[in-house]
Amino acid sequence: MATVILVRHARSTANTAGVLAGRTPGVELDATGREQAERNGARLRAVPLVGVLSSPLDRCRQTAQAIVDHQDSGLTVRVEEELTECDYGRWQGRALTDLAREELWSVVQRQPSAAVFPGGESLPAMAARAVSAVRRVDAAVEAEHGPGAVWAAVTHGDLVKAILADALGLHLDLFQRLHVHPASASIVRYTPTQPHVVAMNTDAGDLSWLRARANEPPVGGGAGPAAPAPAS
Repeated sequence: MATVILVRHARSTANTAGVLAGRTPGVELDATGREQAERNGARLRAVPLVGVLSSPLDRCRQTAQAIVDHQDSGLTVRVEEELTECDYGRWQGRALTDLAREELWSVVQRQPSAAVFPGGESLPAMAARAVSAVRRVDAAVEAEHGPGAVWAAVTHGDLVKAILADALGLHLDLFQRLHVHPASASIVRYTPTQPHVVAMNTDAGDLSWLRARANEPPVGGGAGPAAPAPAS
């Protein structure tokens, strides 16, 4: 089984402005976001990735580029359209404080499975395409590179949460209980029997243990990865 590292894009100018960017072109990382992306890229350098896929939007591509810049294999960022942000329709570009007064806001927070953005996409449709894309690419990665392969998918917060909810077996109505910070990394392995969520919403810690072949954990959880070597 291959392993996917799900990375939310680092902090963007829209995040700091409190605006729902959606698919608005030209939304890039701010200064803090560029630092976050660099730290994430340095952290993932410990893992020899076989591929880095990204949403087509600038903030994700910038975050993904920081990952490949730290890899030694000459990887390039590959754009995956199905990893793009939710189509928020007429909500796109509006301030979050204004949107919070809309009746639909409580539906998005409490019953996402019923949320359809005006002139845009539904949250179930977003979740379905994100999960389908990750599972499809993961199967292709394993077929090409073997069961120990590790790849990264750089996308948006709601998509990462939807993919994690699916892997955890959670109904979409519970996905808002998950938190995914900018530039965080979550790790999922898809096995022939079920997905395994290895980590969620991490922004620090050694990842070199992912170099080892990702075998399905035994009953009881196994012994876990060896402790990292102490810093010299």
